[in-house]
Amino acid sequence: MEFTPGMLMDNESAGIAAELIPDGLVAADADARILFLNSRAGRILGRPREELVGADIREAVDLQDSDGSSWWETTNPWGGLRIRTGHREKMLMLRHNGREVLVTAKYLRPGRNEPVNRVNILMRDALYRRRQEAENAAVISTVAHELRSPLTSVKGFSSTLLRRWDRFTDEQKRLMLETIEADADRVTRLITELLDVSRIDSGRLQIRPLPLDVSSVFHRHVERAVASGLERDRFAIEVAEDLPEVWADPDRLDQILSNLLENAVRHGDGVVTLSAVPADADARAAMVAKGRGEEGVEIVVSDEGPGIPEDHRALVFSRFWHGSGRGSTGLGLYVVRGLVEAHGGRVVVGTAPSGGAQFRLSLPSTAPEYLA
Repeated sequence: MEFTPGMLMDNESAGIAAELIPDGLVAADADARILFLNSRAGRILGRPREELVGADIREAVDLQDSDGSSWWETTNPWGGLRIRTGHREKMLMLRHNGREVLVTAKYLRPGRNEPVNRVNILMRDALYRRRQEAENAAVISTVAHELRSPLTSVKGFSSTLLRRWDRFTDEQKRLMLETIEADADRVTRLITELLDVSRIDSGRLQIRPLPLDVSSVFHRHVERAVASGLERDRFAIEVAEDLPEVWADPDRLDQILSNLLENAVRHGDGVVTLSAVPADADARAAMVAKGRGEEGVEIVVSDEGPGIPEDHRALVFSRFWHGSGRGSTGLGLYVVRGLVEAHGGRVVVGTAPSGGAQFRLSLPSTAPEYLA
């Protein structure tokens, strides 16, 4: 059969629809000759459409597997079983330019068990997938480093104590054991965060809310921070009078505040203020939308540091976001948002009166319906 430019598409609307597809689309007939392709496919292949129409798709779109074999010879769309309808997405390479593409194929037949008379393939540039894989690899490397550092310390101190126990004073032994305990807590916390990320992503995060006094929770966290070596005047607590209790999971609320306080101490400066006021109209509306009633408390954690640039605020609660600095896995704030939303509340970031970062989270003051 002789091909003409008029066979580029069946009609004008089909051509317009093909151009609206974000992926590269190439269609071939029963003889493997290209009938038409959209402009995105031409850019991926690096050749003008005029040269490709009528060409053998197996030569023009020379796809190969990771082992170097021809994908067309392996799949043979026009032969083999007549019940095949296509192929799911697969990472392949264009032999002529070395470009990696994600390819999906669809086989069309005029009737049941009849030979294939049309093969459509969709191609998507794999560059973004590779970038995502590289980012995930970097995250794994970061997590591995975060785990290795405290485990190395635990191994070193415990081995030293076992071999030379009699050579150390009681004070030296106590210091080593305290270091081992602190590093073990660090590993436990990291593993907990990783598990929480998995539960948040899969929708399996569970909370067990109880009525809690916010002021007592604040003071407990400040005392814990002071016991860890921070100065007491580094913290300030401001709680509104007659503030209602919050309904929250005690362990999860501790986790939320620990992450926010650690973030403020590590990345902020000056005094870290913990305050609590009745929820404003926006926070109440958000809780009502989630079926948690109109009453709530807004908890605010702010510092006097440089703050978070406005163009970064939409990213701070995403997984593995570090901003301009490193030194953490970037999981803490992602977990904070997941935990707050699991309670039926919301968390936002803004600027404190001092110019530092300010995290505002709302929590309900009424029991969930299943406990009412």
